[in-house]
Amino acid sequence: MLVPLTVLVPGGSGQLGRDLAALASPSVDVVAPGSAELDVTQTGQVLAAVGALAERARETGSAPVVVNAAAYTGVDAAETDEERAFAVNADGPRVLAAACASRRVPLIHVSTDYVFPGDAATPYEPADELGPRSAYGRTKAAGEDAVLGSGASSWVVRTAWLYGKSGSNFVKTMAALESSRDTLSVVDDQVGGPTWTADLAAALLELASRVAAGEGPSQRILHCTNAGSVSWCGFARAVFAHLGADPSRVRPCTTAEFPRPAVRPAYSVLSPASWLAAGLTPMRSWEEALAAYFAAGSVTP
Repeated sequence: MLVPLTVLVPGGSGQLGRDLAALASPSVDVVAPGSAELDVTQTGQVLAAVGALAERARETGSAPVVVNAAAYTGVDAAETDEERAFAVNADGPRVLAAACASRRVPLIHVSTDYVFPGDAATPYEPADELGPRSAYGRTKAAGEDAVLGSGASSWVVRTAWLYGKSGSNFVKTMAALESSRDTLSVVDDQVGGPTWTADLAAALLELASRVAAGEGPSQRILHCTNAGSVSWCGFARAVFAHLGADPSRVRPCTTAEFPRPAVRPAYSVLSPASWLAAGLTPMRSWEEALAAYFAAGSVTP
């Protein structure tokens, strides 16, 4: 059932937030403020924004939904700035969820594969035990708990390895390095599921429509990434291929050879079973998504 929506997207200036606004159909009214307009750590701002959303929806006869795309995503920076990361990734969702509960507005909160320890051999299911190994992962796990324990009508959607048209991301970094280096070493012992933000945005909007129609999934934690998995090295080689460059210029290395402040999960592939069980549209493969990303002109050689 198609229900007119009014959607508030905190974090609207990020790559996911921009795609949520860009891909919304005419029946979906998206308000996507950036952090300068809506700081999720500020209770007064959050209460006002959710209140305005509820009023706007009432006036237009639409259903209000919040899709929280606001996040502190500096994985390495969070190691020395965990207090700020916690404020955005945990306290912010807690405040947002409380505001949604008070106004009876459903909330969809975007989380990450980094809440898992990365020691699995098969794709993670939503109910698998968490074990974040970084400050970023810990703060995101705390945000999940805050949302799900808030009393709000809420869903957590975990995703992974995002790249989009706006902002900085791995694909853009690889494209820039391709033009400036003869060879490039990229870790080959970390495996995950690259996800185009445009595909994730479309998926979240589908979920929001279901929620607005009173048909939200009974399972409150869902996994949503482009299908399949690859290492960072394999992903970089695929990027080079789309640039018309020789993929063999990307050379594999180990995590030990490329130390970073934050520990990354060695294996953080998310199972699509929960998404499919909810009757939501299956996500296409990461290879198909990357090809579409380049075809859309998001990155040029």
